[in-house]
Amino acid sequence: MIPTLLPTYARAPMSFVKGEGSWLVEADGRRFLDLGAGIAVNALGHAHPALVAALTEQAGALWHTSNLYQIPKQQELADKLTELTFADTVFFTNSGTEACELAVKMARKYWYEKGQPEKTDILTFSGSFHGRSSAGIAAAGSEKMTKGFGPLLPGFVHLEFGDHDALTAVITETTGAILIEPVQGEGGMRPVPDQCLKGLRDLCDERGLLLIFDEVQCGVGRTGKLFAHEWAGISPDIMMVAKGIGGGFPIGAVLASEEAASGMTLGTHGSTYGGNPLGCAVGCAVLDHVADPAFLDGVNRKAGLLRQKLEGLVAAHPDVFEGVRGSGLMLGLKCKAANVDIVQAGYAQQILTVPAADNVIRLLPPLTIEDSEIAEAVERLEAAARQLSAA
Repeated sequence: MIPTLLPTYARAPMSFVKGEGSWLVEADGRRFLDLGAGIAVNALGHAHPALVAALTEQAGALWHTSNLYQIPKQQELADKLTELTFADTVFFTNSGTEACELAVKMARKYWYEKGQPEKTDILTFSGSFHGRSSAGIAAAGSEKMTKGFGPLLPGFVHLEFGDHDALTAVITETTGAILIEPVQGEGGMRPVPDQCLKGLRDLCDERGLLLIFDEVQCGVGRTGKLFAHEWAGISPDIMMVAKGIGGGFPIGAVLASEEAASGMTLGTHGSTYGGNPLGCAVGCAVLDHVADPAFLDGVNRKAGLLRQKLEGLVAAHPDVFEGVRGSGLMLGLKCKAANVDIVQAGYAQQILTVPAADNVIRLLPPLTIEDSEIAEAVERLEAAARQLSAA
């Protein structure tokens, strides 16, 4: 029988019907502790009252008009983002993938308008993930994502993660930008050290390149700063944002300096749904919470607590785990056992985690997770580890 859903996902055998904070409720009534948060999407957990209120109020007033007209909530969200970040201007998309497409267009259009149309190459890194569009898979360059989808979009130069010598050697007169995730998510929860981010900023300034940060997964409070690059004390020229900014509602954005965005003039880009009233109303409510310094202090405190408990878990089960990596509440457990087996064992303990590359499981809880839930999460992971050890 032909499936009515395209069979591109290996879906787990659960159907969730309700969410409450850090918990998901299965159709049969079982409650699962959610350390995936929709893959770093539900920043404020499930059914947060402020987000429900914002969406309900907006839904009762106006859903959609298109970008042919002024959208007050879109302007409000753009104002908030530019006040809180390096950016001078914002374009709203529906997803991180769409944000990648615009970031690539913006960088190339910048050099075209500067009279250097040859500067189309963008340097990217192994283990990266920038979405599944033509530009996104070409940027990442991994065989897993690109096989069978050729010819690939040209203009991306792939480097090994952390190879500083190769980075400086590969820059030519056709290089226009560097694209990197401050913390790789899909690639195995690998943070780029602060000194390396500073070095990239210096290199781009010295060589006249644009610096593009992909903060789709690591942004919006996930690392304990509003955006992960803030830990390094530097700023990009262009930044991709999505996931947490909508708290579960599909919305993304590209943030840029006035200079970097200067080529994107009237008619150079557009979106039917991007920045619609519903998404922007929710995005405003998300930022009202996450951008609060007291909230971010709480994320950092909880991140320290979770990491400490995970280190103890690793020490207690050296046959299952190798170590802890990541930043803030974007943590990974490097595994000795197969990571997918640990995810599966977690289902039996009613805890949800997310696999990643390099045999890592991702722990991406809602930023609102409570201390008691952190303790409960580690107890359930411990039970899953014992289950594997006994197998």
